[in-house]
Amino acid sequence: MTTSSLDPRAPLVLDTRELGRRPGTQREVTLTAPAPADLGIEVLAVPEGSPVELDLRLEAVMEGVLVTGTAHAALSGECVRCLEPITDPERSTVEARFQELYVYDDESQRHGRTADRQQDLDDETHRLEGDLLDLEPVLRDAVVLGLPFQPLCSDDCPGLCVECGARLADDPEHDHGEPVDPRWSKLAALTQDRTDAD
Repeated sequence: MTTSSLDPRAPLVLDTRELGRRPGTQREVTLTAPAPADLGIEVLAVPEGSPVELDLRLEAVMEGVLVTGTAHAALSGECVRCLEPITDPERSTVEARFQELYVYDDESQRHGRTADRQQDLDDETHRLEGDLLDLEPVLRDAVVLGLPFQPLCSDDCPGLCVECGARLADDPEHDHGEPVDPRWSKLAALTQDRTDAD
């Protein structure tokens, strides 16, 4: 029997023993797990420890276990234009779908694969460790790919004033007047001094 370095009590480690390596055997799994650290991108992520709801189907196939699933989680982050927290329910949640084949750890030996083919297998797929699989890397990839690259609080967010940093959505009439050409700035200062003197 193959030993595993995975902790079977870890929330995102699943035991596939019930499938019995019989192709076509399936098991539906619904679980809620705490989000691992750094699940997201710099400006938008699932807060560490918050609940991630998972609906999974584990299916035994010839080479291993095919995992198909959906993850739902709440997000915390800020708009890249105005830097305000994103509160819109549609924008502050993520639904990530994924499908991954976890190959049996003895699959390459059973089929007599060459060293090159074994390397390809290691690079392209995940492996079962004994009867256990680690869902965290697959979940992480699915969530990150499901997030917008530049999250916004709304599609028409006007952002911040480039001169003073004021949030333009709070002050739509925000204006600094006509910019003065730097070549005329000294003349504008003289005019201002004369006005003040009068």
